[in-house]
Amino acid sequence: MATVTWNEEIAVAYDATSAAMYEPAVLDPTVNLLAELSNGGPALEFAIGTGRVALPLIERGIDVHGIELSTHMVDQLKLKPGGANLPVTIGDMSCTLVSKKFKLVYLVWNGIMNVTTQAEQTAVFQNAATHLAPGGRFVIEVIVPQLQRVPVGDNARVFMNEPGHVGIETFDDLVGQISWSHHWMNVGGRMIHDSAPYRYVWPSELDLMAIIAGLQLQDRWSDWKRSEFTSNSVNQIAVFRKPQTS
Repeated sequence: MATVTWNEEIAVAYDATSAAMYEPAVLDPTVNLLAELSNGGPALEFAIGTGRVALPLIERGIDVHGIELSTHMVDQLKLKPGGANLPVTIGDMSCTLVSKKFKLVYLVWNGIMNVTTQAEQTAVFQNAATHLAPGGRFVIEVIVPQLQRVPVGDNARVFMNEPGHVGIETFDDLVGQISWSHHWMNVGGRMIHDSAPYRYVWPSELDLMAIIAGLQLQDRWSDWKRSEFTSNSVNQIAVFRKPQTS
């Protein structure tokens, strides 16, 4: 299997090491836009994790289902208020099926990169299309590859250097577009080290995967507030739409 999963140690510490992603300035625009794009219909989150986005969406009245590969992450989700009632199917988002159609399928915070082959990333798009009702949308949040920030001759860069968290990105396979993300985190006075591979993708590559899956690019922004996407953008929110049937 080419999809990265999270073990129990990482799952237990996940929310603590991701505290910045729960800040209202970060989370509220995400939830606002996804709620709008769902148009009141049911939503499916690929790689639902510990429910950072799904639970606030449910509070907005959206019927949310999830797919998640790590049982340990789901265990943490179920401990949260409302989490026990959130339906989650354990499985790989590239192929796991839920017997329901959705107005919105979404995959946030670089989740597509945890699938480390092009074929399986394309399968994620195809699986999203399978779950979408006609006119439904598939939304992806993912970074724009930052290879231009790596000096010639180097193969790594520090992307996080804060008290309690140091992150280093290494570019290990330029042909396969495989990098590794290395983290050293202080959680409750305990040092946690985590390293995992990911496959970075370019905006045009996402568009081609969507075409293969029968989806059409509707919008691309640099953040959840719909800021313009430019050549200098480091992040993207891409919205792909399933055509209405005749």
